[in-house]
Formats: sequence, C-alpha cells, structure tokens
Amino acid sequence: MLADPQAGSSCRALPVCLLAFCQRLAHRVRLAQWATLASLAALSGCASLGYVGQAAHGEWQLLHARRPIARVIANPATTPVLRSRLQLVQDIRRFAVTDLGLPDNRSYRSYTDLHRPYVVWNVVAAPEFSVRPLRWCFPISGCVSYRGYFKERRANAFAAKLEARGDDVQVDGVTAFSTLGHFADPVLSSMLRYGDLDLAGTLFHELAHQLIYVAGDSEFDESFAMTVEAEGLSRWLAARGRSAELAGYLRERQLQDQIDALFAQGRAQLALLYAQPLAAAVKLGRKQAILTQLGERIRALEAREHLEGGYDAWIARGLNNASLASVGTYSDCVPGFEQLLRDNGGQLPLFYAAVRRIAKDPAARRALCRKTGVTPATARAGSESADGLERLRSRRREP
Repeated sequence: MLADPQAGSSCRALPVCLLAFCQRLAHRVRLAQWATLASLAALSGCASLGYVGQAAHGEWQLLHARRPIARVIANPATTPVLRSRLQLVQDIRRFAVTDLGLPDNRSYRSYTDLHRPYVVWNVVAAPEFSVRPLRWCFPISGCVSYRGYFKERRANAFAAKLEARGDDVQVDGVTAFSTLGHFADPVLSSMLRYGDLDLAGTLFHELAHQLIYVAGDSEFDESFAMTVEAEGLSRWLAARGRSAELAGYLRERQLQDQIDALFAQGRAQLALLYAQPLAAAVKLGRKQAILTQLGERIRALEAREHLEGGYDAWIARGLNNASLASVGTYSDCVPGFEQLLRDNGGQLPLFYAAVRRIAKDPAARRALCRKTGVTPATARAGSESADGLERLRSRRREP
C-alpha cells in the first residue's frame, strides 16, 4: 500500500482492491475465494494482506446476508416497524430514479441486518501540525484519506499506532457503505436507525457516487454527492407534501452551512499557524487555543439558533487536525456545485452533463472549488475525510 501524507483524497466507498476481480461473482463467491484474491492483491502491492483480508471478509458477509426487500416486507415474521421502513426505502429508491435521474440498478433493493450499530469504523489521521490528512492509495478507488475496518477493535488498534507516532486521529462509526456500484449494495440495518430525511439523504448520496465518481478527488466527489443529496431531499419532501419538514430541513441546512464556515475558518487559522517558524511547544499551545475556541463558537451558534449540529461528541473528545480535515471534504466545493445547478436552470440532466464535463478536467474541478469563498490552499488543506464521518447531522450523532 502506498502512503502519501502530503495530500488527501477520499470517497464513501471502502477501498477494496479486489473489486475489479470479483464484480461478476459478488452473490456466489466463497470466503476461500475472497482469501485467495486478497493474497493476490497483497502480492501485487495494492494493500497489506491483513487490511485487504478483513475488507474482503466483511464485504462477503454483507453480500451473503442480503435478502430482497420485497421478500422481507412480505414475510409475516417481519416486524411492522421494519416493514414500514423498508417500504419507505422502496419509495425513496423509485423517486431517486424517476425524479432525480439516479442509477436504476440492483443497489439498495436488498436488505442486510448487521446486528450491530455500524457497518465499519473509519480511521482518519493528520500530522500534529497539519490539517492535511494522511492518505492511502488503491488501484480501484484511488487515494483515500481513511482506513475502514469492519471490526471496531481493529480500527482502534490502527488508530493507536498512528497516535503513538504523534498523529492526530479520529475514529468514527459508519452507518452507510458503498462499493460505487461494483456490487449490488444492500440497505443496511444501520441505515435505518435515524429519521426519514437521513435515510433518504443517504440513499441519494450513495447513488450520486454511482452516477459520477472521480478516483482520487474526494473533495469533488463528496461535494457533488452532498449537492445531489440536498436537492433530492428538498424535491422529495415537496413531492410528498411534507412542507413542514421541508422548512425544518432548510433551517437545519442553514445551520450546517454556518458550522461549515466556522470549520473552514478554523482550518485556515491552523494552516497559517503551522506555516510559521515557531517552536513546537508554542505551536501546540496556540493550536489548542484555536481548537477550543472553535468548539465554543460552534456550541454558541447552536444555542443561539436553538438547533443541534451534532458535533457534541467531537467537541467533548476534543477537536483535532483529523476532525477538522474530515469536514472539508463534504462542504468546501458545495457552493460551486450549487451555482452550477442554478446555472443549468435547476435541471438535473443538464447539471449532471456539466459535472461530467468538469470531472474530466482537473483544472476545471479546481476552478469549481474556488467558487466557495475559501482559498484554494485552505480548501485543499481541509479536504478529504473518511466516509464514516457521518456527514451532516445524523452521521455525527451518538449511538
């Protein structure tokens, strides 16, 4: 596996090097075959055997446990609550295709009960005096700024190694999982834990990744998916006559935008601090002061707006470089995408076509992100988070 601490990139799909080998075998491959492929992948240098092996095993378990949603709904043993949630999934899935133009494929038409709160635990890390996350590179998904583990203890063990060498570390549980359409991804029981808006947003977000994805440019990918998610939620609520919820959602979005701006300011302050020729002890003291002030400003904003942004756990643990780097991926380029959608008259097919053209040109992607009001250096420094940072409100809630 390649490690590059100088830049960051991420996606919402767990980086599994085996995907290219296994696309046609997803529903019938045996664990022994996964192990063989993992060994080949390791020998080819794409990742360590232990990491790829646990990823292959975890993915196999998800696929092996899938059941068609229609069958689960029809099963008399299914609880009324689960049946209702899965019927909602079917409605959201249809809307994603008919009204948002998202992929009409086998993803999110089956269900897997995890019997645990999260599907994976992601580890994000950044050097002590940098807001650029470490990254690891893979042939299929490109370079990602996280390591995803199907067992929490393995995530914590890896995080402890990074922390021992002086890195800032963030470990978060992830409710959603995507293979970018390589496999027929199931709806997971962890995705049903929160409200209707979070469920719909997750499905719209993940399907957006299947529509357009640029390997190695998570800032672009996640901001595009966030834009589709927000637009999709607004349209879905309006179409379903849920105007009161739409108003509440839009208010929460405004709060999230303000919090994102605070995080961007914090990253900019830290980037300037780290660039100064100061003694390590001085930098560390000023760093902690900036992070403490940032947490206080977020809590004050939430209190003033009488809303919760969902960052209490992060602030209580103590913000660090890794947590700040995590936020930028999902927000820094969103204003550019929103403007692009307006430029295309709010017509999603035209918007998607424009995004595809821009996706082919690295310079055009950078120009789109420069429309955020954040300097390119700051945007890049704050980019690339883990999938599992549970974007927006639901993804940062306590279990």
